[in-house]
Amino acid sequence: MDHANTVSTTSTSADISSTEYFSQRQLKQGTVGWLLLIGLGVAYVISGDFAGWNFGIAQGGWGGLFVATILVAIMYLCLCLSMSEMSTMMPTAGGGYSFARAAFGPFGGYLTGTAILIEYSIAPAAIAVFIGGYCEALFGLNGWMVYLSCYLIFMGIHLKGAGEALKIMFVITSVAVIALVVFVAAMAPHFKAQNLFDIPAGVATGASAFLPHGYLGIWAAVPFAIWFFLAVEGVPLAAEEAKDPAKSLPRGLIGAMLILTTFAILILVLGAGAAGASTLQNSDAPLVDALTKVYGTGTWLATFVNFVGLAGLIASFFSIIYAYSRQIFALSRAGYLPTSLSLTNKNKAPYLAIIIPGIIGFFLSLSREGDSLILIAVFGATISYVLILLAHIKLRLSKPHMPRPYKTPGGIFTSSIALVLAIGAVVAGFVVNPKIWFIAAAIYACFIAYFLFYSRYHLIKGTPEEEFANIKAAEEQT
Repeated sequence: MDHANTVSTTSTSADISSTEYFSQRQLKQGTVGWLLLIGLGVAYVISGDFAGWNFGIAQGGWGGLFVATILVAIMYLCLCLSMSEMSTMMPTAGGGYSFARAAFGPFGGYLTGTAILIEYSIAPAAIAVFIGGYCEALFGLNGWMVYLSCYLIFMGIHLKGAGEALKIMFVITSVAVIALVVFVAAMAPHFKAQNLFDIPAGVATGASAFLPHGYLGIWAAVPFAIWFFLAVEGVPLAAEEAKDPAKSLPRGLIGAMLILTTFAILILVLGAGAAGASTLQNSDAPLVDALTKVYGTGTWLATFVNFVGLAGLIASFFSIIYAYSRQIFALSRAGYLPTSLSLTNKNKAPYLAIIIPGIIGFFLSLSREGDSLILIAVFGATISYVLILLAHIKLRLSKPHMPRPYKTPGGIFTSSIALVLAIGAVVAGFVVNPKIWFIAAAIYACFIAYFLFYSRYHLIKGTPEEEFANIKAAEEQT
């Protein structure tokens, strides 16, 4: 990419060598193939199969969570198809932020990028709480020492570079997938349909054996159904480190989504169908409790899934550190956040973007409020989905002739389906817990204020996202 001779901002006259600026902010290219991208997408999410999703049963009963999961799966599949198109158009480390910036300009990009950042920064803190719960069950250890060890060990591995980190993540994820297969096989012979509906029906509108908490229970279960898929959309954040991004990014997104959907349905149906929905609705370790209910205590199956469930939680924790660091890297490199956050070390890893959010996440994990942290992460995620899907529609309408190595099946219709569902998901978080929703909104408002009063005057010229926007604008004028 041919950058200008200087990197400048809109508010300062100081000249910085473009070569020097961007040479200190480079990722290691060509280190990630499509198979690793599928592994990355699964790793982002796989902890959601081991803990967190079952709180949706408490909100909507099994039927409410099942319907919510189907709707959410449709939303994510359409979202991934839309993002596959945009990621091949602009393979940069910004992911959804880059797409929104191309469609709506700097402010639209910032709104999207910071919403994603809320999602990715908070999710590891929630996962750390669940890791603590598993460690307590296995080793009698929990609390700040467990959380701190997680952050220190896995941030350290990421500082060694993307290729090494993602290969380790792929191995951990493969082990976790084996545990899910074992769980599904163990539950299948004991499935009984009546176990799905063992929560007594309440008095809410539409309450029944299928929907014990009524129609509103479906809506309230949506944020926890999202936990089955949360962060799979982060695959494009590896674009600048991917081999042949035009082919590998769509394969990574769609492949991961198909695997995750299969496991979500199997676990939800067979887990509750064998152990009973009421057994799982408030469990901190639903897969282990399901096996214990069916096979009794002290079995090798429960012990195996308990140990490997911890690996699944670690896989997501590990991979989302990668996601938040790349999101911060892109925002910082563009000047939205302090530019020091995008500096990379000798291994081409953005070290401050890895370390600083880790410190913040560690302190958040001390709250031990895993369900509340999930809701904050879901708030950021669903806001970003709305903006990303609007970007897809906008780019299709305003730049129909833009080269698209991969085209979304169904085009605008596909992204419009996801958009409607994403808007509903934003509201669902408010239905579950208005207080947490407003806390998340307040965090988002602080980010917006930072842009309006400071960073919009300090944006960096010559970033890949800006170069892309400028090139396409010039093409439209010719």
